[in-house]
Amino acid sequence: MHRLLLLGCLWLLTTSPTSCIFQRPTGTPAPPRLQYLLEPLHSTVHTQRGATATLPCVLRALPRNYRVKWSKVEPANYRESIIIITNGLYHKNYGPLSPRVRLRHSHRYDASLTITDVALEDEGRYRCQLVNGLEDESVSLTLHLEGVVFPYQPSNGRYKFNYHEAKRACEQQDSRLATYQQLYKAWTEGLDWCNAGWILDGTVHYPIINSREPCGGRLLLPGVRTYGARDKQKDRFDAFCFTSALQGSVYFIRGHLNFKEAAQACRNHGAAMAKVGQLYSAWKFSQLDRCDGGWLEDGSVRYPITTPRQRCGGLPDPGVRSFGFPSKEMRTYGTYCFVGK
Repeated sequence: MHRLLLLGCLWLLTTSPTSCIFQRPTGTPAPPRLQYLLEPLHSTVHTQRGATATLPCVLRALPRNYRVKWSKVEPANYRESIIIITNGLYHKNYGPLSPRVRLRHSHRYDASLTITDVALEDEGRYRCQLVNGLEDESVSLTLHLEGVVFPYQPSNGRYKFNYHEAKRACEQQDSRLATYQQLYKAWTEGLDWCNAGWILDGTVHYPIINSREPCGGRLLLPGVRTYGARDKQKDRFDAFCFTSALQGSVYFIRGHLNFKEAAQACRNHGAAMAKVGQLYSAWKFSQLDRCDGGWLEDGSVRYPITTPRQRCGGLPDPGVRSFGFPSKEMRTYGTYCFVGK
């Protein structure tokens, strides 16, 4: 019956776009309203890596024999991971978040979740569920990290990573595979990249601002173009990585150094060679701006520009420029070092 109604509406829409208004079928109950949990004023909490963030969950009354369960929705495998369960008097923590989470409990109705030393993998959707017999109810919240997305490929060229290798490569560069939401936001902020890359949920995309022939043609509209879900073992692409604020600082050492000398120069200062994600983070959050190419830990040579100028690559937009992966024996560049707090 519902299918016939839908087909009828589709036909009507071809003749009169306003003539078909969907209504809930008679006898279908409305979604249950929250009785005990308060709807949060803001469903998204903004934070940065290393900060302390609180996801609000407050009850308006305390039912008998209730429990509150916090869980995180994992986009890579479409499951929920339990974080903490409480009955108001006692609680138990679960999973890898266990050492860094606690209940805020500022009053007897407060079941808000506090996460300390926020990590990149903490971003995502969380659920606060009141377990109360047959009257369970829940609210969903999103923890959003301010950060930057960057494309990444290895020294041996583009399209070399399967999904697992892409995930590992991002983690080695002080980042993680970006989510679709992070990639989309980066596109709205100007990310324009012609090579397709893996993201966290196992799908493959590439963001285009300026339509052009080598990137699908001039007739395709700008957007985040998608290849959809791919075989995580067999298919090979680049990676889109995401990083957030640093727990430390990046600085430049001038010189004509080969790769080994660059690494030693950083060690002489009690530091390590910066990773690609650390350089992007310093560019994004500390406005690091240098016209000098420098070695990074992966063997690439890059430099960060926040104020574009003619003698620094000549490109009109800010960004982290790359010289690729030159021979490690070249004594042409300085190095970017990272020191933690």
